[in-house]
Amino acid sequence: MRKGIGAALFVMVVMAAAMSAGAECDPVQLFPCLGAMSSGQDPSAECCTKLKEQQPCFCQYMSNPEFKPYIDSPNARKVAAVCGISTPTC
Repeated sequence: MRKGIGAALFVMVVMAAAMSAGAECDPVQLFPCLGAMSSGQDPSAECCTKLKEQQPCFCQYMSNPEFKPYIDSPNARKVAAVCGISTPTC
């Protein structure tokens, strides 16, 4: 089941990237976090860096019904906490 979630997240990230090409908020930048968000593993340093760079975009991602379940998931909250990022209040 975890592979299915990861694959679905990857497809959604790629689709969003295609829609937001050239925009500052680029969910493809979160790809280094895919493993941690889908499995609950600790995030890599690269993941934390990318999360911090994309932090201003979290509310935009959460307002997208296709992304919200992933961005607001328990694993994503765990990853954010390990990286020292608070969950946004949107």
